Amino acid sequence: MPPLVVPTYMIAGLAAEASLSRASFARRFTHLLGLAPLTYVTNWRMALAREQLRVGDAGLAAVARSLGYASEFSFAAAFKRHHGVAPGRWRATATPA
Repeated sequence: MPPLVVPTYMIAGLAAEASLSRASFARRFTHLLGLAPLTYVTNWRMALAREQLRVGDAGLAAVARSLGYASEFSFAAAFKRHHGVAPGRWRATATPA
């Protein structure tokens, strides 16, 4: 799986494609989906992370790279902030497919 990198400037690019300012794009996106663009992307990345941890046997560094995180440590911190538990501990308690 190629790395999933969604930098902040991508949001600006999407806004430009829609002929909107970043602020207008963010407001419209939030109105339609109920989440800010970067929150949506974070949730999507965490869903992909959970799936990789649940069904795969790749190490945390490989999962982090596949999701576009600069390091295993930044991924682990984001995962724990999002789920309240470290990715390794989550994997140990996840039910396989």
